[in-house]
Order: sequence, then C-alpha cells, then structure tokens
Amino acid sequence: MALTKNVMPKLARTTHGHWPVRNDHCFQRIVLDAVCGGVWYDHLNRPAYKNLTFQQVEQAVRLCDQIIAGDADLVALNAQSLVWRGKARPTKIEG
Repeated sequence: MALTKNVMPKLARTTHGHWPVRNDHCFQRIVLDAVCGGVWYDHLNRPAYKNLTFQQVEQAVRLCDQIIAGDADLVALNAQSLVWRGKARPTKIEG
C-alpha cells in the first residue's frame, strides 16, 4: 500500500514524469491486475489488500520495486491492464 499510495505517485510527479499514470488508484490497478493475471476484482474479494495471499503481496511489492527501478515496463503493464478491462485494444507486436 505504501508504495502504490505514496511512493509511486510522488515519483510520478517528480523524477518519473514519463510514467503514464500519476494517481494511487491507477498504480494499484496496474499492479493488482498484473499479480492476478487479469482484472483483479475478478480474482480477489474487496478490499484487495485484505484478501491478497502472502505470495501475492510479495509479488506486488517486487513488481513495484521493479517498476520504480525501471526494470518493469509500466507503460506495457498499464496497456495490458486496460486491455483486460476492455478499455484498449491489444497492441500488435512487429517482428
């Protein structure tokens, strides 16, 4: 919670201005969807933070750390989250 509610939004407003989102609920959506492999509330009861397994918590914290370090692509994670939610179309990968 501290990472998505405080740390990441602050970074988005300061040193990480290239991130596609700024608000805490957006970071929470992206991380929870990635951890669940789909729309988080299709996999977890609300509130999510009370219903995550210990393994999911570890995975979420690790993903937040990777995003902050630039080792996980927040743009791609956000895009996938939006696809799962029907708010964007999948991007075609050339190659």
